[in-house]
Amino acid sequence: MYFKFHSSSISNRKEKMMKGVKKADVGYLKEIEKARRDLRALISAKNCAPLMLRLAWHDAGTYDANTKTGGPNGSIRNQHEYEHSANNGLKTAIDFCEEVKAKHPKISYADLYQLAGVVAVEVTGGPIIDFVPGRKARSKESPEEGRLPDAKQGASHLRDIFYRMGLSDKEIVALSGGHTLGKAHRERSGFEGPWTRDPLKFDNSYFVELLKGESEGLLKLPTDTVLGEDSNFRQYVELYAKDEDAFFRDYAASHKKLSELGFAPTSWGSKVAAKTSSILAQVAVPIIVAGALLMLIQYKESFIHAHSVC
Repeated sequence: MYFKFHSSSISNRKEKMMKGVKKADVGYLKEIEKARRDLRALISAKNCAPLMLRLAWHDAGTYDANTKTGGPNGSIRNQHEYEHSANNGLKTAIDFCEEVKAKHPKISYADLYQLAGVVAVEVTGGPIIDFVPGRKARSKESPEEGRLPDAKQGASHLRDIFYRMGLSDKEIVALSGGHTLGKAHRERSGFEGPWTRDPLKFDNSYFVELLKGESEGLLKLPTDTVLGEDSNFRQYVELYAKDEDAFFRDYAASHKKLSELGFAPTSWGSKVAAKTSSILAQVAVPIIVAGALLMLIQYKESFIHAHSVC
């Protein structure tokens, strides 16, 4: 006895999902998926996942919820913005993205930079982050310098920066876990060294190391140390250090929120993303049920066979 699952059911649902979506929108979604593949190849070839993640964060992290300025709009490609001291070294990531942009010119810079951050997390073993396209790139508008976190500061500074964006203490800690990737460079930030033993693997080791205190060869910035000292921050540090699944879940949600600051995904992009998630759920359930039944049947057959032997 066996179960057979036809891929045609996925195709049928996909066709239903695309009904009502304009041809131009369908074309853009296809370009996004092609760009995603090219970004995977690029990031893997150049080992630049940490740099791409930093680019996405710094383009988004300028958002001001009160003035509705800044945020993930692609403005970091403007010279007067990428030359901000907090963005030292990011011109390299911007140039890398130009290779993908040249192949997919229809994609906005705002979407491209955030997609690069999502892919950077995924290819290094991190959680899958829901990506909704549709951000509009700003050509000349850039926020004033000083909106990004200063690594030399403490808890009140972190809260000032992240609360301004509309983020919470839990999201501050979850996003800080992104330091599991990469290392600091003295010529860029004044600091040197990696946060973890494997700086190209996305996991919860940042929090594990944070609770150990000082470790030879590993970096702990003042903004890292304060996460273990502030009681409200520390509760999340302890949770993520012992439960990687909890960290991945909260990181994915926090990263998505950061990547959509000031962006209202109420158009076709969010509708298609929602329908895609629904379709995947509908497809997954029968597979899981069928698999469980198959395992049960196999177990019963093995049990009967085992007990029939004299």
